[in-house]
Amino acid sequence: MTKTELVARIACKQTHLPRRDVEAAVNLLLERMSKALEEGGRIEIRGFGTFSLHYRESHLGRNPKTGEPLSLPGKYVPHFKSSKVLRGRVNGDLRSP
Repeated sequence: MTKTELVARIACKQTHLPRRDVEAAVNLLLERMSKALEEGGRIEIRGFGTFSLHYRESHLGRNPKTGEPLSLPGKYVPHFKSSKVLRGRVNGDLRSP
């Protein structure tokens, strides 16, 4: 699902809200989530999952074109871990709450 599709689905269900307001709300939510990760925070959405940052150590890599070794610096990368509820729904487990 793309952001445009998400906005369209919410706007269809919330007919009392103009589409531009729904789009502004989705943009604000995504911006706030990005800002929280940027500040080193963690985002937990119950029943959906958790977003956090994982640190990748610096290591020696290779240029895929030339095969020349390169030193790659350490960096933080976003990480998502799905909740048990979401995993159950995706796998068709009807017992999940």
